[in-house]
Amino acid sequence: MKLKRTPTIAAISTIAAVALATSACSSDETKNITGEGSTAQQKAMQHFSDLLAEGGDVTLDYTGSGSGDGIKKFLNADVDFAGSDSPLKPEEAAKAKTRCAGNDAWHLPLVVGPVAIAYNLPGIDNLTLTPTVVADIFTKKITTWNDPKIVALNPGVDLPALAIEPVHRSDSSGTTDNFQKFLSKSAPAAWTLGAGKTFLGQGSGAAKSTGVAQAVQQAKGTVTYVEWGFATQYKLGVAKLNFGSGPVALTAESAGKALDAITFKTPGSKDLVVDSDALFASKAPGAYPLVLTPYSIVCSAGYENSDTSAALKDAFTKILNDGQAGLAELGYVPLPAGYKSTLQGTIDALTGNGGGNA
Repeated sequence: MKLKRTPTIAAISTIAAVALATSACSSDETKNITGEGSTAQQKAMQHFSDLLAEGGDVTLDYTGSGSGDGIKKFLNADVDFAGSDSPLKPEEAAKAKTRCAGNDAWHLPLVVGPVAIAYNLPGIDNLTLTPTVVADIFTKKITTWNDPKIVALNPGVDLPALAIEPVHRSDSSGTTDNFQKFLSKSAPAAWTLGAGKTFLGQGSGAAKSTGVAQAVQQAKGTVTYVEWGFATQYKLGVAKLNFGSGPVALTAESAGKALDAITFKTPGSKDLVVDSDALFASKAPGAYPLVLTPYSIVCSAGYENSDTSAALKDAFTKILNDGQAGLAELGYVPLPAGYKSTLQGTIDALTGNGGGNA
């Protein structure tokens, strides 16, 4: 009969020490990055976070609190990057340079998300609007759904004599800023109010993307501007838009076609601020140019923890290479190869300390 060997106390202690060392090493190898801001890219960031969690090398914690809050948190060094639907203003860029130890902040448009004109009209699932009519709705120059201007765009559609109640973001919102910029470029005679993160038109306010989507879902006759993913999540009607070359339905293909027109404000720069004026003025047949390019705003260099830049590089590279699958189902546009290549050039240039002002 063989005797069963019982581990000695010393052996048990050795095994425990090895286990603890292994655990500590594993913990040390996992890098964590934090971001906050734009709700327009919140669903995409959750998708990316799940992807990164599968790999285990980097974890991503992102809070969708609105672009304004995200920028504030970034400037205060409370998070590693800000999510914003609009680029930094000059005074914010100056503060960011201080936060980044004298280095510039860079804008990385990692996500492309169409904005839907979403409505609640039971029985009406085929509605066409123009930018000018949208502007008139959100300034209450058009107040009923059977207004002659809407009827003329929708022959054969039985539009109700129902009051229109536009719903807008009540919080500081990059989506609002871009929506108003779009109206300024695509319907300049009808929208003369300018742009900005505070809504300048008329209607009822609700906080964040979920708030405006829920408000429209709950009340007939309402209409809002909201990211496509939220419009589909809350089963809202989505209008076709005639930008000047015929009605265009919002699809991944039509939004993706608009990416062909994207240019950057400073060609050759690592700071990738999209020329939204040119994009929003586009009338390319079959393209849907009312798209957001939310930014991940990062320090080009100068993080207090030198590992942060490396973690951002790892995370963003994985997002570009592996994170595009599944985005269309969430209401985003997978990035084309040339666009990804430009982004990768900026990501590769991120450095831990100094040298980030290219």
